[in-house]
Amino acid sequence: MSHIPPLDPNVAARKGFRESEERLKRFWKAVDVAEGQGGWAVTLDGRTPKTPAHAQLVLPTRAAARLVAGEWAAQGEFIDPATMPATRLASTAIDRVSQVREPVAEEIAAFAGSDLLCYLADHPTSLAVEQAREWTPWRDWAARELGVALEPAEGIVHRPQDPAAIARVRDLALRLDDFALTGLAMATPLLGSAVLALAVQRGALSGEAAFELSRLDEAFQERQWGVDAEAAERTAGRRAEAVLLDRWFRALES
Repeated sequence: MSHIPPLDPNVAARKGFRESEERLKRFWKAVDVAEGQGGWAVTLDGRTPKTPAHAQLVLPTRAAARLVAGEWAAQGEFIDPATMPATRLASTAIDRVSQVREPVAEEIAAFAGSDLLCYLADHPTSLAVEQAREWTPWRDWAARELGVALEPAEGIVHRPQDPAAIARVRDLALRLDDFALTGLAMATPLLGSAVLALAVQRGALSGEAAFELSRLDEAFQERQWGVDAEAAERTAGRRAEAVLLDRWFRALES
């Protein structure tokens, strides 16, 4: 998504969303959450930390605030932003997505126009069969539960989708609050699929299950040729992002 930084702070830095180069020392002892005007605030020794744009770190539910607070409580002598993805999500929702909701929703909808679940391999046959078996139920779910009917194709040649389906995804995205919309905007490119991202957001799929569905081709190649350590590390990082996003969505419901 061009309008918001990715969860991985190393990727964020390469895209221009840089954290301060100065290592900040932990300056608090007690971490808690407190209900106040506008939602639930994270508190550090009774004071609410600020986002990069200097807004107060206030979330819509107690569970979401506790998820973020847990990251602050887990910090050691120095603050490590790489270990604070929920804090990044909250700050992104408050500072960025709240200002660019429509462009973010349009980018999510654009993924539906070339959704991963619509592109079945034309070979090998065993991979195509696996994709059809695993992905068809989720295209059917999208049509039934979301009103988003997407048509599959074989191979990599782009197949235009019904503009009404794309518009429907955009509308569904815009119905979410800033925090859920931020999660959806992160999940969609991670999974390569607006359908899978919406399934996680709605609790129809776990983040880990959606991630495994998103990498059927990659897993097939691994079974054929093996896995190297660097690729395994990247996969583990992406899987962790998917799991965190699932926790984020569930916390927003509490």
